[in-house]
Amino acid sequence: MKTTLQSIRIFLVLTLLTGIIYPLAMTGAAQLFFPKQANGSRVIENGNLIGSELLGQKFESPRYFWPRPSAADYATVASGASNKGPTSADLKKTIDERRATFGTDAPVDLLTASGSGLDPHISPEAARLQVARVAAARNISIQKLSEIVDQAIEPPQFGFLGEPRVNVLQLNRTLDQSR
Repeated sequence: MKTTLQSIRIFLVLTLLTGIIYPLAMTGAAQLFFPKQANGSRVIENGNLIGSELLGQKFESPRYFWPRPSAADYATVASGASNKGPTSADLKKTIDERRATFGTDAPVDLLTASGSGLDPHISPEAARLQVARVAAARNISIQKLSEIVDQAIEPPQFGFLGEPRVNVLQLNRTLDQSR
């Protein structure tokens, strides 16, 4: 009986510490020191939530840069990869269709979905490939749009982690604001 009561006390103490106190302390610290990130890096414009810097979203209009394809159609609940292997006929067909849209020299990030299906970034090459289409749809010069794309390129994190990238939502917001 003594061992059972000790076990119950330890269970309650650990539940209180690890299930309530620790999560509340971490949530409070995150809100205090990193409020934007703790709240999902939300992008708010004119009081309206328009997206997140961390999540890709669908853009289909020719006036906008298109993101990396999503196997989950950009749904956050069902996010994930397609799990189709390199020998999959369905994957080959999908890539061939995307290659027909973007051209034979399209960067791989426009042909394949990311692991999460929610990648908010594309490569600078993928953005540059879309410049002519977006410039024509917006009736602006290719040179001006190329400059906007070049300014939107984010360097590798800390100068050495990852590759240069372009946040599609931020680039499209810049376009809308530069009318």
